[in-house]
Amino acid sequence: MRSIGTVLVILMLFATGTSQAQKGKHTFKLGTKEFLLDGQPFQIISGEMHPARIPEAYWRHRIQMAKAMGCNTISAYIFWNYHESEEGVFDFTTDNHNLAEFFQIVQEEGMWLILRPGPYVCAEWDLGGIPSYLLRIPDIKLRTLDPRYMEAAERYMTKLSEVIKPFLVTKGGPLLMLQIENEYGSFGNDKNYLQKIKDIWASLGINVPTFTCDGPTTEMLQAGTLPGSAVGLNSGSSSDDFALAGKINPGVPVLSTETYPGWLTHWGEKWAKGDTTALLKEVKFLMDNNKSFNFYVIHGGSNFAYTAGANSGGKGYEPDVTSYDYDAPVNEQGIATPKYYSLRKLIGSYLPKGKKLFPVPIPVPTAELTSIDMQPFTAVWDNLPQPVNSEKPQTFEALGQDHGFILYKTQLTGPKSGKLVVNDIHDYATVFLNGNYIGKLDRRDGINSIDIPVSNTDAPVIEILVEAMGRINYGKNIEDRKGITDNVTLDGTTLLNWKIYQLPMDKKFIWDLRSSGKSVKKSGVFFRGNFFLTSAQGNVGCDTFIDMSNYTKGIVWINGHNLGRYWNIGPQKRLYCPAPWMREGMNEIMVFDLHQTEAKPVSGMKTLE
Repeated sequence: MRSIGTVLVILMLFATGTSQAQKGKHTFKLGTKEFLLDGQPFQIISGEMHPARIPEAYWRHRIQMAKAMGCNTISAYIFWNYHESEEGVFDFTTDNHNLAEFFQIVQEEGMWLILRPGPYVCAEWDLGGIPSYLLRIPDIKLRTLDPRYMEAAERYMTKLSEVIKPFLVTKGGPLLMLQIENEYGSFGNDKNYLQKIKDIWASLGINVPTFTCDGPTTEMLQAGTLPGSAVGLNSGSSSDDFALAGKINPGVPVLSTETYPGWLTHWGEKWAKGDTTALLKEVKFLMDNNKSFNFYVIHGGSNFAYTAGANSGGKGYEPDVTSYDYDAPVNEQGIATPKYYSLRKLIGSYLPKGKKLFPVPIPVPTAELTSIDMQPFTAVWDNLPQPVNSEKPQTFEALGQDHGFILYKTQLTGPKSGKLVVNDIHDYATVFLNGNYIGKLDRRDGINSIDIPVSNTDAPVIEILVEAMGRINYGKNIEDRKGITDNVTLDGTTLLNWKIYQLPMDKKFIWDLRSSGKSVKKSGVFFRGNFFLTSAQGNVGCDTFIDMSNYTKGIVWINGHNLGRYWNIGPQKRLYCPAPWMREGMNEIMVFDLHQTEAKPVSGMKTLE
């Protein structure tokens, strides 16, 4: 049976057309059990997407996709470290950082908005959105009242509040509600910390209702909820879940903040696939009982560049793949899946007679790119900066480096062979003896040692090229520093006197690369190729997926845009390349591979798999 509240929502969305839904000022408040929009019960039907994971040119398309599936609201995580990559340097205006543009599009499309700004957000994003510069402080405690953390968090919140305030529902904007922290009940139990975050937002003029989100267990809800803030459940899938939340934090509405259409995937796993039948049953329960909910995620997008995070559960270190497809209703490339149409049909069945959902937008086309010849361009060894001399290895963070690679180099003056142990390697490394590759280290597989053979050289040289993969984004171990985080021993003797070469492989580093002009035989090679797009071929304005099946492990750039990581352990062998990052005429592809020295062709495909 359809409730009165559900019908009110539908009428608001469709009676006068969705583009008219936010004309004039509105009020949004927390009732004792329901959300109240203009004083009337309101069911939130939300779709989560993240501006940082979607090319700016596609924001409107993805928002329209959510609207066409039957959503009335967009929920979005905001990633602190995406907007403050360097201490005190903020970007809320360029490209994907332009949150005001995203919020404006949400409003223009007649949708409401929920924000989940952290400071910590998880979200399978590097360090859960917290800037890695804070890890330069050796004893810092993140997600606590540690004054050094809170000073930085408040600075971020202050800057973000200036962007948010014009879009508050209290000012005629679409923003209904704001989340306090994220799944804090899975991490700690300091209600003073949560209340401090809430108080800061209020002091900054963010005068809309707030909510928390936690798993639907007694322990998590007791630790993570706040009086006066709505309770979010990850997920709320039964009457018992909602009843438990209402018992622990009474007098406020409860919603399912993360109703899961799919799930995340780590390197080395099979692609996660959600159970559509179970999902439809859950959504039907939510609709029938007028429960507000948010699809996490309706569209995932991509972990471009070095933004993918990692988990650290019972299996140890588990880095996330570059794709954030998530088996979501709208796939990584923005295409409606069969799951999307099933959900659209179900939600559409609750419309008043004669009303229709917003039409599904036309998808962005994809194109295949025929085999692209690649050539060795240069080697990392021919592009080394001046080293930092250090008695012991230092982490990325201690050196002020966020992402990329670092080369650690030392000359052996004591033991010259035996078992080399790199204590607490974070995260993946190739090891060289006298310039010759001898093996790899891999935190994911617990491999932190390698046998160093006897050398004919009086003073052998060890080189360890370390890749920083995603920082842990969930749980107790989020203070996840990168590089060699402890010491290095050979046959039990600690190795000292290191030369450390910083290789951030950011835009400037890639731009400054110079050809070595010689044969490249030592692994750690940059390959380069060119491809043409022409209107005559019909591939201009089309997305593609760069197939890296011929390569081992590394990074891909198209015209200077970092598509992210690839790794032959799978499951991901193709990297999404959006059309706006390519141009008519000549395009350049650059590949850095940790292992290969032989160039092999790459191609563009129409799908992720």
